[in-house]
Amino acid sequence: MPHPSISRRAVLAAGLVPLIAAGLGGPALAEALAPVARRPRPRPALGPEALLTRARLGAARLGALAVDLGTGAQVLAHDPQLALPPASTLKTVTALYALDRLGEGHRFATRILRAGDTLILAGGGDPELDSDALATLAADTARAVGDWRPARFAVWEGALPRLAEIAPGQAAQLAYNPAVSGIILNFNRVHLGWRCESACTLSLTARAARAAPRAYGITAATRPGGGAWRVAAEDGTPAERWEVPRAALGASGSRWLPVRRPGLYAGDVFQTLARAAGLPLPAPEMLDALPGDAAEIARRDSRPLAAILRGMLEFSTNLTAEVVGLAASGAPDLRVSAQAMGDWARRALPGAPADAGGVVFEDHSGLGAGSRISPAALVALLARPDSAARLRPLLNRDPLAEALGREGGGDGAPGRPLVEAKTGTLNFVSNLAGYARGPDGAERAFAVMVADLPRRAATEGQELPEGVLGWTARAKRLQRDVVTAACAGAEATGPLPPEI
Repeated sequence: MPHPSISRRAVLAAGLVPLIAAGLGGPALAEALAPVARRPRPRPALGPEALLTRARLGAARLGALAVDLGTGAQVLAHDPQLALPPASTLKTVTALYALDRLGEGHRFATRILRAGDTLILAGGGDPELDSDALATLAADTARAVGDWRPARFAVWEGALPRLAEIAPGQAAQLAYNPAVSGIILNFNRVHLGWRCESACTLSLTARAARAAPRAYGITAATRPGGGAWRVAAEDGTPAERWEVPRAALGASGSRWLPVRRPGLYAGDVFQTLARAAGLPLPAPEMLDALPGDAAEIARRDSRPLAAILRGMLEFSTNLTAEVVGLAASGAPDLRVSAQAMGDWARRALPGAPADAGGVVFEDHSGLGAGSRISPAALVALLARPDSAARLRPLLNRDPLAEALGREGGGDGAPGRPLVEAKTGTLNFVSNLAGYARGPDGAERAFAVMVADLPRRAATEGQELPEGVLGWTARAKRLQRDVVTAACAGAEATGPLPPEI
């Protein structure tokens, strides 16, 4: 150890004497004199427990599992048997279930039938039917009937069970919780627009890309002050009636509202579109059963099921999930249909006991409060060879990019995994499940599930409760970091080295 009074330059000079005496000069001397970069020791990524602590999510619990698709080996696990609300990651199970039961080429038909003096709009459960498609069907119908003018116009929605809403207990105005039936229009949503000065002018339209006819069968009015949005849509009433708190509206704006009587909504819009096509129709009425002598005169087939599921997973449409799940099960109500999908899922789990993973479903979308699944069960379904082949092409690439920014996601850039997955979000619930390709090229199936169940229960049905946006953003960062750790290799869950 040099004496403190001796300069660093003197020490270096003394060290060069043997090198020069040994005949080292030119390039050799330059190499010897080159500074040695101080490379920090590689630090393993944080493990799931440390990542959860860093995320500052309060009392939230984390369940996570990742497996290598090639070998089946587990590469990361944290409470993988913990059963949590799946939220919209349940749609991955629904997609696999529908593909298994219906086939990827299945189509839903919306038909126009003639029975005696009655024209019938018969829904077939097409979850993507919109006002543009209905306008085309109305024009086709006008050409098909020629000079005939029906005395009655009826709507049949019995191809699927009728549900007043997907999940009870949600705020009335939430468009992602509409009614369900065998006829769906614009995802059973109506577009509310407003302009407020001394008074408010409200409009309700069946808005699509091109057509936006007025929704005559739905009305809306404001009331002073704040409070809850309210809707009256009882059977036997002439229209759905919305009561909108004035405090919820700015000077102008718009939003989607859920439709509670989809059959009459679709019939009302079809009547308007048919009149525009030259076919006047009487006011629509509901039909309990199709007459035996009904003959098809026009129809519109949906896209193939695989394309519908791609849209469902991209935009996370709850209604589509419920429709395809009900169609796949053929059950008389949503509860029985969800149970049937749960039975199918348990049978599909390789070598798993009957109660594996606490698989409990109360719907097909994940919106309901009672559904549960564990990361272990979800990953077991995703990791099946036929599941990966069917599902992976339908999933969103880098689904966290929208929430975290492109740099915060994992798009396969050097050092980052390529992620193809489905998100799932409820109040104080945030999940991510799908597939990831690590920098090493290995493929993983994974599920990362985060939930603060007490806060979830306390805010059930609320629209953006206090603190939920920040909590969700931190949960998504946690998901990104857990998936990155799963793709970094076995050492990713090792302990942190001491700080240097």
